[in-house]
Amino acid sequence: MQATDLLGMMGGLALFLYGMKMMSDALEESAGQKLVDILEKLTDHKIKAILVGTVVTCFVQSSSAMTVMLIGFVNAHVMSLQRAIWVVMGANIGTTITGQMLALDIGIFAPILAIVGVVLIVFVSHDFLKRCGEIMGGFGILFMGLEMMSQSMLPLQNSTLFLRFAETLSNPFMGVLVGFMLTAIIQSSSASIGILQTMVAQHLLPFSQAVYLIFGFDIGTCMTAFLASLSGCLNAKRLALFHLFLNMVGTGLFVVLCQWTPLVDLVASFTPMHPMRQIANMHTLFNVMTTFVVIFIDHYLLDLVYKILPAHH
Repeated sequence: MQATDLLGMMGGLALFLYGMKMMSDALEESAGQKLVDILEKLTDHKIKAILVGTVVTCFVQSSSAMTVMLIGFVNAHVMSLQRAIWVVMGANIGTTITGQMLALDIGIFAPILAIVGVVLIVFVSHDFLKRCGEIMGGFGILFMGLEMMSQSMLPLQNSTLFLRFAETLSNPFMGVLVGFMLTAIIQSSSASIGILQTMVAQHLLPFSQAVYLIFGFDIGTCMTAFLASLSGCLNAKRLALFHLFLNMVGTGLFVVLCQWTPLVDLVASFTPMHPMRQIANMHTLFNVMTTFVVIFIDHYLLDLVYKILPAHH
């Protein structure tokens, strides 16, 4: 792998993250105050709050942004900790939509979306259309970044160093650790999923090893909320810790399932010819099942959070 490939990869990642931020900022702005009202009114019941978290995160396109927003609400005493943890569980499901969209392979339309978006941003003064332009432009740029990363990764197929590293990922714990570190650094599980989908599509990594990285991504994505909660109130810190526990429970459960049951083969068999879809499906299944399990044990997790972060006397 040459320096130009590495630069291409980093440039692609930069575009992906910028496109992601541009899109989620525009979506957040369009929803703005409505979002606060929705979250206040519709989160009085567990299942309702989880659904709201899922739907809103589908719109905002980032569970990190959603969790940071919730930490802000809890900090401002707009929302109780109990309600916020339910919304976080839904946010985990909502964030899997990005991976599903990336798997649709609409990359060929990416330049068109980016051009139309930029035209709307630059030449149109109407606020609503400008915002639509930002959403479309962000979406287009995100896919172009993914394509750039994809091209830059091609030489890795012949890199002995990379192939040796890929072999170490057959150890589940190593896979989870690498996934965690990658997402903690780039601060976006969606970007990590995009990179992984590209690697599996180019046969750089078999799906059976890639699954452990997915679980690591979900733990790594908690770092953003963790950093955001540092300056927050006690309940904000508790919410960040609950988010971490939620994904650790899921990871523990799925590592056992993937090791002792034919789950990996089962997920792969749904879309045998589409490795990108396999990654997206496993990510969705992980978050849906984790939320389903935690629905029944959330009070135990919350008790543990209270024990670790008790109220100061």
